[in-house]
Amino acid sequence: MVLWRVSDSHPSLVLAVVFHILHIFRMATFFLIAGFFADMSFHARGAAGFIRDRAKRIALPLLFGWIAIANARGYPLPWPPKFPHLPASSLVHLWFLYVLLWLYAVALGLRAVLIRLDRRGMLIELADRLTAWLVQSSAGLVVLALPTAAALLATPGWMPWLGIPTPLSGLVPDLAPSAAFFTAFAVGWLVYRQTELLAALRHRWPLNLTFALAFTAAELSINGLAPSIDRPPIGWIKFVLAVTYPLAIWSWTFAVIGLALRFLSDQSPVRRYIADSSYWLYLIHLPIVLVLQSAVAPR
Repeated sequence: MVLWRVSDSHPSLVLAVVFHILHIFRMATFFLIAGFFADMSFHARGAAGFIRDRAKRIALPLLFGWIAIANARGYPLPWPPKFPHLPASSLVHLWFLYVLLWLYAVALGLRAVLIRLDRRGMLIELADRLTAWLVQSSAGLVVLALPTAAALLATPGWMPWLGIPTPLSGLVPDLAPSAAFFTAFAVGWLVYRQTELLAALRHRWPLNLTFALAFTAAELSINGLAPSIDRPPIGWIKFVLAVTYPLAIWSWTFAVIGLALRFLSDQSPVRRYIADSSYWLYLIHLPIVLVLQSAVAPR
């Protein structure tokens, strides 16, 4: 099985499992944090300031990055030719910027509608109570996992070992990533309204980590430790994986955020430098990786 244009002649099962586990929660955690800070930025800058800031930091990097990708068609693609359904004109690793723009638009639109319809604040109060319950209750993990589970069940050809399908092309993101990432973004946006909920995540990290390890062990016992994308699951196997995988997503997301709040809340110039540089390094990393891999690959 080949997942990348350049393949290691000595693959590591341990690194494959690490890859799998990281991909369970990394994007859901990212979009939850993005929702949290989007609401913070909106209230600090106002609607106009928020839109200008997001245009500069998200839309412009997406535009120039897409132009660079589109003009590099002669360069080997990062996926092997055995997967013709992955188009050469896709956004590749910049897809998350496009999804963020969708989420910003949806969030601002829903907020405007709620302000008009909910003049007495009853719906907002209900949303706050629901958010508090979702974060503070173990049953909240099940409710949060439901939209993604339903979307994965409705996704033909879903490959569970690779997790949430990446929305590589198309104007509207696919159902499964839309369900997973909008839910995470919405929770982050709503948690900012009640920042005291962060204390609950900080306190509950051992329990959430226990759930994360249990759900991950369950889905890996079916998926297998080695990467597998040769045949999508069907029947009860797909159902079980479509349930356990989103449960693992939310357990890991709450666990790693809680761990960070518990052990990494102090000031650190090194961590601040890494955090500030990570966004821009991620934007430019793929061409560098491809050039280096092509340089060392056997001819």
